[in-house]
Amino acid sequence: MNIEQELKQILPETRIKTRYIDVISFASDAGFYHLVPAAVVQPVGEAEIIALFRFSQQHRIPLVFRTGGTSLSGQSITDGILVDLSQFWNKIQVEDAGNRVRVQPGITGAMVNAHLKRHSRKIGPDPSSISAAMMGGILSNNSSGMCCGVVQNSYHTTRYIRFILPDGRAFSTENPADYQRFKDQCPELFLQLATFREQITSDEKLQQRIRYKYQTKNTVGYSLNAFIDYAHPLDILAHLLIGAEGTLAFIAEAVLDTVPDYAFKSTALLYFPTIYDACQAIVPLTRAGALMVELMDRASLRAVENMDGIPAIVKTLPPTAAALLVEFQENSQQELDTRVQNFLASTGRLSLSETPVFTTDPAAQAFFWKIRKGLFPAVGAVRASGTTVILEDIAFPVEKLGDAISDIQQLFLQYNYLNAIIFGHAKDGNIHFVVTQSFNTPDEVTRYDRFLRDVVTLVVDKYDGTLKAEHGTGRNMAPFVETEWGGDAYEIMKKIKAAADPHGLLNPGVIINSDAEVHLKNLKELPAVEEEVDRCIECGYCEHKCPSRDITATPRRRIVIRRALKKLENDGDKKHYQLLLDQYQYDGLETCAVDGLCATACPVDINTGDLVKRLRRENHSASANKMALRAARHFKTVEATARMAIKTGAAINSIFGEKAMINITAALRRLIPAIPLWSAEMTPPPHLSILKSTAAPASGQQDTIVYFPACISRMMGSYKGKSKNLLETFMSICRKSAISVIVPEQLSGSCCSQIFSSKGFKDAYAWTANSTIEKMWAASRNGALPVVTDVSSCAYTLHHVRPVLTAANQQKFDQLRILDSVDFLHEYILPRATASQKKKNIVLHPVCSLEKMKTTHKFIAIANHFAEEVTVPKNAGCCGMAGDRGFLFPELTASATRPEATELAHHSADGYYSSTKTCEIAMSTAVKHNYESVLYLVDETL
Repeated sequence: MNIEQELKQILPETRIKTRYIDVISFASDAGFYHLVPAAVVQPVGEAEIIALFRFSQQHRIPLVFRTGGTSLSGQSITDGILVDLSQFWNKIQVEDAGNRVRVQPGITGAMVNAHLKRHSRKIGPDPSSISAAMMGGILSNNSSGMCCGVVQNSYHTTRYIRFILPDGRAFSTENPADYQRFKDQCPELFLQLATFREQITSDEKLQQRIRYKYQTKNTVGYSLNAFIDYAHPLDILAHLLIGAEGTLAFIAEAVLDTVPDYAFKSTALLYFPTIYDACQAIVPLTRAGALMVELMDRASLRAVENMDGIPAIVKTLPPTAAALLVEFQENSQQELDTRVQNFLASTGRLSLSETPVFTTDPAAQAFFWKIRKGLFPAVGAVRASGTTVILEDIAFPVEKLGDAISDIQQLFLQYNYLNAIIFGHAKDGNIHFVVTQSFNTPDEVTRYDRFLRDVVTLVVDKYDGTLKAEHGTGRNMAPFVETEWGGDAYEIMKKIKAAADPHGLLNPGVIINSDAEVHLKNLKELPAVEEEVDRCIECGYCEHKCPSRDITATPRRRIVIRRALKKLENDGDKKHYQLLLDQYQYDGLETCAVDGLCATACPVDINTGDLVKRLRRENHSASANKMALRAARHFKTVEATARMAIKTGAAINSIFGEKAMINITAALRRLIPAIPLWSAEMTPPPHLSILKSTAAPASGQQDTIVYFPACISRMMGSYKGKSKNLLETFMSICRKSAISVIVPEQLSGSCCSQIFSSKGFKDAYAWTANSTIEKMWAASRNGALPVVTDVSSCAYTLHHVRPVLTAANQQKFDQLRILDSVDFLHEYILPRATASQKKKNIVLHPVCSLEKMKTTHKFIAIANHFAEEVTVPKNAGCCGMAGDRGFLFPELTASATRPEATELAHHSADGYYSSTKTCEIAMSTAVKHNYESVLYLVDETL
């Protein structure tokens, strides 16, 4: 069967992915299993989901749904059809003043919370992966997290569910009529569920067993508590879907009850001599009202002790030490202070190594949680090459936690897992442990199997605990569901699966699996490739940041492909290696914006953009490098040529219409793809005469700065409908603010070097960077004056040129202070500026560089100073322009800006502002409103 041709009867070709690179890159999720799908599809609505179910049933092909792909136990991989929901299933509706929220499966938990924030509410589940994990996975894995415990998890906070069964029938617990319709249309399933409920409720021992199992976190098997908590089979089935890992039905929509998002928080790291001492503090902390109590053993602290900002004491802790990250949250400062003081008054009974120090500083608190959330990937980043990271997730009665951890640590020693760490949600008795494991030899696989079976025996037989507290059963624990639950409960689970999915085609092998060795099959291979690739654990935290995520690939998928290439090379499969390499050129290299935002979301700061730059560099021929270096050495001519081309294009548009150049360049691109596409936002280059003079001295002059306008501003610094160009606007602000300006004499031909860096032309990059630093040094009076450039991305590039500078220029660089327009406005203008007439309502687009320089808050502060109402779209992200990338691959920019443009589709504002010209072009095209430099906002309101 030609699966692609068959699927075209259901979906358009653009939403069917069967190319080799597609199925290879989707073969991995965050877990340590690997299956290559036959096809990846992206349905947009329920009708297409129903058609896919029909297709699956007809051809007996498995169907698996994936949203964020952050699951760790093998839940979202398949060799059948993988249904990717991450792009088109992201609708959200806040209801009842934030007390409820309606979501589709493809929106991240963090984005849901962003919509709820103005109501001081949030969803109950709070997994550490919430920025990347999507609601489909959060519900299907019954996610909980750090503070929701067993009361505010997915199961207990889900009010209504709309779902589609494998036979194509859809039901909603929100629709009263569906209760009778379910009975009428699905009589067999209805009767079986009712029978299972009667069986459970009439068996006192089984019923008590179920109650006991859910007093702690538990995601092993199906949610049998649904049979006790609910009476009607439709309600029972709906709640069985929570934690069912997509094995029973498709969750199309859910309505969740939200929980308070407390405004006042106090956080501290508490240190203890031993992990047993730390565990003895859990109950007192819980009684004191601590909302979060996170345990970290000495090994986990060692994994992060070299992070900038870590308290100095961490490095001095003895090998037996442990820490608790504790947070109190309340509705008022007074309530919070009372909670904290009451706890501090009782600490004399605890075995603390240091007096606790609580902080209410949001930045300090965010850093503490970054430490905690980064433990799993941090260990993965320093693991031995070729090994994978296994994160197990178990729970014990809190009173037995200290003893259980001691036993687990003994197993680490027994099986030689010397770098293992333990951390977790201590308040709930839920701990995670991380081991690094090779699966490259039979002996290593056997070692893991023996270790895991001993863990199962320890958890189940000795402590009657839970094998999976919140990460789901998956393939990893499927062989041990019966071990934990017993034969009677497991038999009911098997019958539930058979009743809802009689052909066993919906995520087969997950949760219910008769293969006692399934946890040892389809293991992910991780060959050594290169630094960025080898450090990555494929957690997927980066994907929501990537501008190319909806068009070609994400950082994770780019790395998966790099590993696949290495494996094909090692196997000697030249045919598939060349095919994948050829397809990687566009998907992996050409459409990567190298913006580096992936690093801001990566717990171990992997910048896939740097990897792509290096690969581009390696792809360049000697002649291409020579040509680039020649262009760098003669950039003055390049700049003049570009100015003339833009001026000519603008003239052509003025004669033949504003779309003339778009049509001309589009036609030329069909013959010569390297020709950039003209943008409707292109304007004639600004006159540079103003740069021949400096701002006139003013009485009470306080500051002098060097103005180093970016080459992009010199070429494209004019804006539609503006009488002043960007350079004139900057000078105007300085005059109004009594700031003296020095403009370098040798300005033409200067560049920050980004154009060469991003393309991987190392010699041209180094030459340009050195030349520019020398010019800045001279203009700044040997570093005595700050240098201001008017484009944020150029400032960011200049901040990072040191490695390619000569030794002499490195010394100069170290003494230079380089600011972008945002830093300049925040530091020099805000303290002395009074807005004469504020803008009423404005929209901001914070560019990637601001996020990487951690100055977005300054950008917003400037906007709030000069406007009454400021909107930063929740979907604001990289526009994909990446300097000139959007001119060469406009489809990348169109895809990257679509979420932000959709959010602003019905928004009206007095102005739209950013801080990088090319990004302003991209956003103007997407949003259909003219984006301008934030300098215009300031100049027009001073």
